[in-house]
Amino acid sequence: MRPFVIFPLLALGLTALHATARDTNEVVTSDRQNPAVSAAVRQAQAGLTEFLALAAKPPANTHDYKVQVMAEDSNGIETFWVTPFHALEQGFIGTVANEPRIVKSVVWGQQLRFTREQITDWGYLKNGRQVGSFTICALFKDMPPEQVEYYRSQHGFDCQ
Repeated sequence: MRPFVIFPLLALGLTALHATARDTNEVVTSDRQNPAVSAAVRQAQAGLTEFLALAAKPPANTHDYKVQVMAEDSNGIETFWVTPFHALEQGFIGTVANEPRIVKSVVWGQQLRFTREQITDWGYLKNGRQVGSFTICALFKDMPPEQVEYYRSQHGFDCQ
């Protein structure tokens, strides 16, 4: 296994995430053994069943449901935000919402099939604030304070 993985930091919930516009947002390379990221993935997986039920029948005050999916090929490992997405008889399918930087078997805008086990994070907007997006919050710990403040004020992150 390779020691690093790419995590895209997206302006989650903005129109740039829809399949009509390419992601130009920042990405972060993180050690796969980073305790904060590992804990964030565990936290996301612990709430995945409830999230998927909510995404299947979203309340009126929520939107922009997305999952972060890990993919690997001979070039490395990378995570992609996938939105919109929906369940299939076996697994899921959705639109890759960021530009690949390492994994060459995935392209922006493609329909990606994936399994529940590949989901490393999830999120949505509720009343204009981010819910979920645990890995992004974990990455805030290693970012400059002004960058974290930008994501909080401009994109609705309430990470603790």
